[in-house]
Amino acid sequence: MKTSKILIVEDEPVIALDIEQRLHSLGYEIAAIADSSESALQAANQTQPDLVLMDIHLSGNTNGITTSAYLRDQLHLPIVFLTAHSDPTTIKKVKATSPFGYLTKPFRTEDLGISIEIALSRYEAESTMRKELVHQEELSQLKSQLASVMSHEFRNPLGIILVTLRLLRQAADQIPPEKQASYFDQATAAVGRMNALLEDFLIFGEADNHKLCCHAAPVNVYEFCTELLEELRLTEGVHHNIQFQAPNRQVAGGDQTFSLDSRLLRHILINLLLNAIKYSPQNSDIHFDVYFEAEDITFCIRDHGIGIPLSDQPQLFSPFYRATNVGKVRGTGLGLSIVKQCVLAHHGQIIFDSEPGIGTKFTVTLPYIFDCLEKA
Repeated sequence: MKTSKILIVEDEPVIALDIEQRLHSLGYEIAAIADSSESALQAANQTQPDLVLMDIHLSGNTNGITTSAYLRDQLHLPIVFLTAHSDPTTIKKVKATSPFGYLTKPFRTEDLGISIEIALSRYEAESTMRKELVHQEELSQLKSQLASVMSHEFRNPLGIILVTLRLLRQAADQIPPEKQASYFDQATAAVGRMNALLEDFLIFGEADNHKLCCHAAPVNVYEFCTELLEELRLTEGVHHNIQFQAPNRQVAGGDQTFSLDSRLLRHILINLLLNAIKYSPQNSDIHFDVYFEAEDITFCIRDHGIGIPLSDQPQLFSPFYRATNVGKVRGTGLGLSIVKQCVLAHHGQIIFDSEPGIGTKFTVTLPYIFDCLEKA
């Protein structure tokens, strides 16, 4: 059990020594002894005590009541007053500082211990309550942001689907077959984007509730990446040149089947590739490289797009955060947050290097164990 540290603020040396001995007998640690407001504030900042025993009348121009107000508001420390004064005026001033206890001198050692324990217990309970309130406020804000993003992002693909259905219903016989096929492709792509958004929201919800787990199973990584790129070409068009390479794919005798979570891996690669597509000029090159090593696998995705401003980089993986230079490019601000959570669930790591106007490179490293089913 942790020993609580107590800061004694008392300007009478004999009384301060007596309090110190009593606290030692009760099993507490003495953080420091201060005899003025200035020395009390300095000691509190340096020692970070768990509780302050505060005399009301101190040497100097500032009394204990004023000092305790600072310790409460700035350092959030619980205060127990020790004083020989119990007149109504003093009591009223003390109450204004919301103290955690009040002992009138002289007092018994047992009463001192009881006052301290009650104050520490109350402080812990109030701290827990404050944290829960902050969490509830953050959760409420998060739900509001999520609802706003969902409403905004679903309108565009839904609009495309509705327009397509209306055109085909009202004038299907007047639309050439190749045009109808184009409309169908746009509607199909819109459905794909909506499905991807729903998947992102589900993953985000799991991560936010600490329920995102890695369920590893055999995955042929090379085939997985090839199929993923083919899917992207169908849904996102061919306006970028995605150059896929796996230079050392013959690792382990040519077997590229490893134990990974394919669902999480999909979210990692899809989000990184979609970002590279969204924030790069049309017809520019996107490099997608996979490196198989002895104990892990590394995915590198590099573009020649707008890059990420240095001021935005520390917050890049925060939910709903978008870089300041994205302009009118649509997005939820969830993609990289989801990528980070999926990487962490794999016990992997993600790093990036970016320069505005030059491009961005993301590197994801995931540990794996070789799948031995086919070799058994």
